[in-house]
Amino acid sequence: MSAAEVPAGSAAGLMDRIYRHQRHIYDASRKFYLLGRDQLIDGLQPPKGGSVLEIGCGTGRNLIRIAQRYPDCACYGLDVSSAMLATAQGSVVKAGLEQRIGLAQADATGFDPQELFGRAGFDRIVISYALSMIPPWQDVVAEALRRLNSGGSLHIVDFGDQAGLPAPFKAMLLRWLALFHVTPREDLPEIVHATAEAAGADCRIGAPYRGYAVHAVATRRPDPA
Repeated sequence: MSAAEVPAGSAAGLMDRIYRHQRHIYDASRKFYLLGRDQLIDGLQPPKGGSVLEIGCGTGRNLIRIAQRYPDCACYGLDVSSAMLATAQGSVVKAGLEQRIGLAQADATGFDPQELFGRAGFDRIVISYALSMIPPWQDVVAEALRRLNSGGSLHIVDFGDQAGLPAPFKAMLLRWLALFHVTPREDLPEIVHATAEAAGADCRIGAPYRGYAVHAVATRRPDPA
């Protein structure tokens, strides 16, 4: 399935400029500091025959692992960067998963899953280290919750506040991340919890690796029978 084309706005242009060359070494370099991604995937446990969407799917690394981990689920990914989606499409084809993984270019703050993927919603939605790169990230969380099926869950992993780590480490990490337009959202736990509550979802939040990361799961309560 090929990436759907949409007009590239400023966000798309910025991401394309940042990752036009980095995308070729992204997975090899990021595995050392994007901690908690595989633990998030293990915790998805989608229903049999269910659907999983990754927002900000990047190179497709997570989507491929999800498709392999849950072979009876339909998987989808969206990203604002056409450069990243080109890499993701190549990786999906190489993995032989083009019939199970659909990709589309879209703005995560507002998208139509029916138009993009022919679905009204998803059983699981994943956002892995993407909110720290999206200035209106609160809108992305709200949109993701809105696109969950009844009883579905939103799974987020991103940079935490590093509260349990030495201050010099935090300062060095922040300087490094700023080079790639990455800004950890220290108020992410509070915002996700409040947004989930407003959307009728239950939320649990952890801070693994001594606060290096934050892992949030918001589960939409089933619709009344």
